[in-house]
Amino acid sequence: MEPRIRAIPIDKIHPTNTALLIIDMERDFIDVEAVQETPGGRDLVPVINQLIEWARFHTLPVIFTYEMHRADHSDFGIELEFDTLHCLEGTPGCELTDGLDIQPSDYRILNKRRYDCFMGTELDLLLRSKRIENLICCGVTAHVCVMNTVYTARNLDYRVIVPKDAIAGISREYYQAALLCMSDVFAYVSTTDEVVSLWS
Repeated sequence: MEPRIRAIPIDKIHPTNTALLIIDMERDFIDVEAVQETPGGRDLVPVINQLIEWARFHTLPVIFTYEMHRADHSDFGIELEFDTLHCLEGTPGCELTDGLDIQPSDYRILNKRRYDCFMGTELDLLLRSKRIENLICCGVTAHVCVMNTVYTARNLDYRVIVPKDAIAGISREYYQAALLCMSDVFAYVSTTDEVVSLWS
């Protein structure tokens, strides 16, 4: 079964109400032999940089999220029943991976303690202060942090576009499952080429 493809409602998507959200492109998820290396994660860097270049050209907010956990592990909760230790504050694993086009003017959502980029962060406040209605979501991992964030965004009435070549999962099966679920009623599944052709 393939993801549902819907036409992006371009009449509702404008540079003034759209933001680019780059989810957890950190070294613990992307680097070679990282503790939670995501297959295909490094291949996302040039694709995401293409989205960043497009976003900056159209003056969209560019937002990076960082999963971060306290060194004493106190904020993991039951996550360690499912995951290995990762993204500890003050370690290189919390840094964004090499090669991403990061600028001082970009926004950073730090101290993300859960998979969902909205939970316990200022992301919603930032988006509403910028009058954002639409999110372009990319990054890792497809079926965990990306999908959890997309679900919450949709429930908060943000319109979400997911370029399928700009996300990666820990396996092809999880990646495909995430696309299938998100495409049902949560997001417009698209491609980077389609996104960067908006407003051209």
